[in-house]
This record gives sequence, structure tokens and C-alpha cells, in this order.
Amino acid sequence: MEVRVQPLGQRFEITPGENLLKALCDRNIPISYSCLAGRCGTCRCKVVAGEVQTQGSGHASPQGSASHERHVLACQSTVMGDCVIEVPDVDDVVVHPARIVKATVAAIEALTHDITQLVLRPAKPLAFSPGQYAMLQFTPAHIRPYSMAGLPDDEHLEFHIRRVPAGLVSRYVESELKVGDAVRVSGPLGTSYLRTRHDSPMLCVAGGTGLAPVLSIVRGAIAHGMKNPIHLYCGARTPRDVYGLDWLRAMASRHPALHLHVVTTVGDDAAAGFRSGHVTDALAGDFEALDGWRAYLCGAPPMVDAATQLLLGKGIDPAHVYADAFYAVAA
Repeated sequence: MEVRVQPLGQRFEITPGENLLKALCDRNIPISYSCLAGRCGTCRCKVVAGEVQTQGSGHASPQGSASHERHVLACQSTVMGDCVIEVPDVDDVVVHPARIVKATVAAIEALTHDITQLVLRPAKPLAFSPGQYAMLQFTPAHIRPYSMAGLPDDEHLEFHIRRVPAGLVSRYVESELKVGDAVRVSGPLGTSYLRTRHDSPMLCVAGGTGLAPVLSIVRGAIAHGMKNPIHLYCGARTPRDVYGLDWLRAMASRHPALHLHVVTTVGDDAAAGFRSGHVTDALAGDFEALDGWRAYLCGAPPMVDAATQLLLGKGIDPAHVYADAFYAVAA
């Protein structure tokens, strides 16, 4: 039984029933992975043809039926017959096996009326790529995913947490969590991480606390020495919801290719340099075409979905749109 790997042109023999991710890794075929449990989506690849069974599902379409191409998570997939697999380009591959790290709360500070900056001191370094996230467990009943806002080489881990009305975890962080408390950090997770091996212009769009992973991505690009033009759009409901301007302006001063745009839906604060309207309106008016660009989108699902459709309509390659949508959870 044979597996062919595109676009690398490699092929190898495999035993029926073997896990796809293990088979690829055992043969040194580059593929991203992290949690190994089907949660993070990092090992996503395409079944072009053949028989691959995913956990909890039936077989893929028969070999040669290209019209039934589908994406699977390699860690949750079993090869059942000859198949053709397409993996991401090598420059997109990142391997940070997920782990659990004990951490201590180092600081809790208000960034806005409803956003808190949480700083943790990990007992051991946590390797991750800018833009990824982790699961934070404050107590057995208080667990949520949050994105890192800093860089893996930082001494601390930084997170931005918005208070959700009746939110179990966000209110716990705001009212009960104390400096010195223990937190369990599990990760990294997620595929919307910085790609460094290209010189294309970059478009970063953040809504609310979606600024955390975008901040990490921009910080990472600068630290990596990337000279790519970067257009960063920060969307917020009102001027009082905007945060991080000091960080953003400081980065822009050090990286002339970074262009900052702040857009608020309600209110007009032209004196602060903000624009009015939806962030998608600003994008629609600022760009005619985005062929060759790469985009990172982080924020509420409606914004991420609308921005994705807008960018695809302007010619950006769907494979170069990296998106994380934040879902507010109350209970």
C-alpha cells in the first residue's frame, strides 16, 4: 500500500491501519503538529485521493475521485489504502509538541474598562509560534483558551482577557484571581501563526482582544528581522475600547514598514487618529487588490468571516488567510 505526498513528490509504503501523522513523522516528512488530540488543527492536510479514515467517521472517497477532496487532521487519521496526501509548504511547518506547564500569576492589570492583562511566570519555557494560543486552567472549573500576546523568548507569558457578561472564567480572573496564584498552561495550539519565509506584504486585522495574537505576530515579525510591509488594522466598538496604542506606536517607530489603522464603530475621535465605521469598510476602501498578500485575522466570528470574504474577493490566496475567531463563553 502506497502513500504519495504532494507537493514534495515523495512516496512510501505503509501498513493498513497506520496513523497518518505518525507515518509522515517517522519518514521525516515535514508537517506541523502540536496537541496530537485533534483540538488545535495544526496538522491539517488534504486528502487528494484514496482511502483515509478519520476518528469517528467513515472512509474518504474512493481513490482517484478528486472531486471529493477533503481536509483531515493527520493525528486523527488512519490510512486504509493507497492515497495521495497534500501537506502545507515547508515554510509553513512548525512543530511545537503541546505540553503542560505550571505557571504563577505575576501581574493582573486593567487595560480598558473590560479588558485585563494577565502576566504569568512559567516554571519552564513554553515554545510556541507568534499567533498561537494555550488553554489556561485556573481551577478545575475555570478553563479557557487565550492567545499569547508576547514572544516565546519572553520571560513571562502575556494574555489579554475581556470580561464577558456573566462569564464564568473572565469574571473569576477579574475578581478572584490573585498575584501568586498557580495556573496550568497547556499548549501551544492553533494554526494562525506567523509565517516568516516570505517577503510578501502582510495584512493583520484584530478585533477587540484579537489584538493579543496579532500583537504577538507583529512583534515576532520585527524580532525575526522581516522587512515586509505590514498593515495592522485594529477594530473596536468605541474609542474607550481601544487599547495597546503605546505598544503599537512604539513598534511602528522601530519598524517603518508597519502602518497602523485604528477603526471604531461608534463615535468619532479624529483627534486621536481613529477612523469611524467597521474595520471591513476600511479594508474595502484602502485596497483594490491583494494578490500575493498574506493575512492574519483575529477577533469575533462575524468580523473574521466578513473580513475573510472581503479579502478573498480582492484576490488573496485562500491558503494565505490565517484566521482565529474568538467565541465568547459565559458558562
